[in-house]
Amino acid sequence: MKKFNARNFVKEKIVEIKKEVGSGKALCALSGGVDSTVAAVLAHQVLGNRLLSLFIDDGLMRENEAKDVTTIFNARGIRTEVLSAQNNFFKALKDIEDPEEKRKAFRNIFYRTLGSAVKRERADYLIQGTIAADISETKKGIKTQHNVLGQIGLSPKKYGLKIIEPLRTLYKDQVREVARSLGLPKKLSERMPFPGPGLATRVIGEVTPERVKMVRKATKIVEDEIKKLKPFQTFAVLLRDKATGIAKGKRHFGNIIVIRSVESKDAITAKVTKVPWRILEKIEKRIIKEIPSVVKVLYDLTPKPPSTIEYI
Repeated sequence: MKKFNARNFVKEKIVEIKKEVGSGKALCALSGGVDSTVAAVLAHQVLGNRLLSLFIDDGLMRENEAKDVTTIFNARGIRTEVLSAQNNFFKALKDIEDPEEKRKAFRNIFYRTLGSAVKRERADYLIQGTIAADISETKKGIKTQHNVLGQIGLSPKKYGLKIIEPLRTLYKDQVREVARSLGLPKKLSERMPFPGPGLATRVIGEVTPERVKMVRKATKIVEDEIKKLKPFQTFAVLLRDKATGIAKGKRHFGNIIVIRSVESKDAITAKVTKVPWRILEKIEKRIIKEIPSVVKVLYDLTPKPPSTIEYI
């Protein structure tokens, strides 16, 4: 097999984007992850200010994500804006508990939001950071990725979109190579993956602002304590089930948080991070103290396969 050459890939994609977009305008769906970051940087090299990178604040992201992402991209001269759409996303996800239905509901409101933005900006194309793993998992029926339309029989035209996916043939490790070849700093090129549907994939059961707030706080604690081990991905999950605990000497029926941390190159397979016991104990103490509604903290020992990395 021919060795992947990131610099050659960049040259090829710049030519392709230039040919496809021509003198038109494009909007890039930007999440702040390495995939959408590389797609935005590639497109910006061709389009300059004819590209608008749009961060949709869906209420399902990490702490301070909108501010952090826009600061980074605007500092690099890439025109970036935040679109607040939290109410629309929570409304679309209301009363939905089934994992696949949740992903479909997210996908629908995601593309409806982008379709409206493309129309408003009078853009000709939507550029997104879909990668090979997204397509592969959707085709195999493992889970429906939110950013894959053609593979599930839906035409982008339904949302008024013409989509360009410059990274669709690459896996995560190759995308990171491209990021490094573009001169992106490590905080971007090596950034931990974060799912497109955000914390909705880490709330088992109905997604509400209150439950998302809990899992966002827990994820911040987990990332703070485990990131020094440099895992591929680490996060917290809020289960639907509850358990009995003790608070102030009384029975407390509360929430359960699961810690997840894995090692991987391409997200196709993954091994569990061997987190030292002292770190797990510190995480448990912080979660119980800082999120009073939680009474149990568990650690997930399952590799991929048989498990997926995310929970839905």
